[in-house]
Amino acid sequence: MGETMTADVPARPLIPQPSPTVSALRQAVGKIMPASLPAFARELEQAVDEAMDPARQVAEFGPLWRFTTRWAVYVQIQRQPQVAARFRELEDLAAELDDREQIFTVTSELGHILDDAFEAIGLRKP
Repeated sequence: MGETMTADVPARPLIPQPSPTVSALRQAVGKIMPASLPAFARELEQAVDEAMDPARQVAEFGPLWRFTTRWAVYVQIQRQPQVAARFRELEDLAAELDDREQIFTVTSELGHILDDAFEAIGLRKP
């Protein structure tokens, strides 16, 4: 598993990591991956719908927390061109592999990238 695509990608983050609020994440997604804005809007609408009924009963905001966390992690990865390129490379590679050991190696690296992104936004693995 090499560094085929990542060598040509800028090393510096495209933007600072935004706060995990809907408006800040929407603005960040619009800057770094505008093609993802429709998915962002769909998921936001779904998260709001899922949160409203339980919220009326017991103030349950889990769906909104999951939404902002998911998109904060996405932005954390995508704002770093080399990390984003490597992540896409690994995703593509994982979809093509048949060898269990290679799949484990690729998915482990994907997991490390995700772990680093979660830690960067202030969430650590338990």
